[in-house]
Amino acid sequence: MATDEDGALGLLWNQEERVARKARPALSLEAIARSAIEIADRDGIAAVSMQRVAGDLGFTKMSLYRYVANKAELMAVMIDTAVGEPPRLGRVPGGWRPKMEEFSRLLAETWERHPWLPSVTVGNRVMGPNEIGWIDSAVSALSETCLTGGERMATVFLLFAHIRNIHSTASAGTQPWTTEGSVAVTIGELMARHGARFPDLTRAMAETGDLLDDNGRRFGLDCIFNGIAGLIAQRERP
Repeated sequence: MATDEDGALGLLWNQEERVARKARPALSLEAIARSAIEIADRDGIAAVSMQRVAGDLGFTKMSLYRYVANKAELMAVMIDTAVGEPPRLGRVPGGWRPKMEEFSRLLAETWERHPWLPSVTVGNRVMGPNEIGWIDSAVSALSETCLTGGERMATVFLLFAHIRNIHSTASAGTQPWTTEGSVAVTIGELMARHGARFPDLTRAMAETGDLLDDNGRRFGLDCIFNGIAGLIAQRERP
């Protein structure tokens, strides 16, 4: 019995089969994916449905089923299309750290363009060639270090987790004392009145300066990269 994973594998990896498939010129898998991405970018991932995508493209819902069997397959193609081509970090001079800095910047920019990506790229699921290519690109940036293969992969996953958490935090507003708006004002007033109940947090907030303006993104990256640099230096020491 075919599963959602089987369908997603076929769509993401059997490109020759997709090209050979007879289709109406005005409709294609890429057009469907890009229409769904536009909806998600504009109105959120919950707004994406087969009916909504079909309507935006000017086709019936049944027309889409010639390309994607269900929303799970649509989501898989959306993700791989939205992440785009993997970055070519080999062009970045200066060793592993500048390459990983550039990777982090490009990943953050991609997730800023598509704020729904961090929440849907988790869990046990099929990944496409573009998404796996991003991981390969980051692992390759560490290939000339003394880190083992497992350590290189763990570093990349740690980096993904940190950037994902920052973007999830920013979009969900889970740190209201670092944002503007009525909630932040309310939190500030509550802390001013009841700060004695939370003395350590009150003192820490008074000393943050601009450190949390980016929800700790830069601080976290420095900790990760400094830790990796320290491990490499320790192993390379005579």
